[in-house]
Amino acid sequence: MDRIVELILSCRYSFHDLSRVELDLRRPQTPRMNMPFELGLTVMAAYHNPKRHTWCMFEKDYRRVLKSLGDLAGSDVYSHNGRPSGVLREIANALVLEHRQLEMRQLLAVYRQVKGALPSILKKRGAKSCYEAAVFRDMVYAAQKAAISWLGIP
Repeated sequence: MDRIVELILSCRYSFHDLSRVELDLRRPQTPRMNMPFELGLTVMAAYHNPKRHTWCMFEKDYRRVLKSLGDLAGSDVYSHNGRPSGVLREIANALVLEHRQLEMRQLLAVYRQVKGALPSILKKRGAKSCYEAAVFRDMVYAAQKAAISWLGIP
């Protein structure tokens, strides 16, 4: 718990995608609640330090949030339709006040480069999932490399 709160407070922004909160059909049929729980922690942290942290909530269909988290009615929900281009579009919308605005073609180029690197990263790590710590770290590195290449971001 301490690590999660520390990570939240160490970042200026956090993005919370609730689109994968789905019912696991294996018994007992239960939804995974990690993302909504982390969003709750973040909302509380930002409530006490509004100038220090900004949170953004993403969902494939904004109506799901209205139904499942009615307490957040009136908060912005960035609806991405479950598509990578939609996610990138909505991240750009969430960060519209930032001084540097990136074009969709640039964002998609970075996405494609990381997606293309994923099979070799998985093979190198002997992994089946991109959610393993070492694989995720390698994906972050690939994204940083692509950002430097395509966006000129140091």
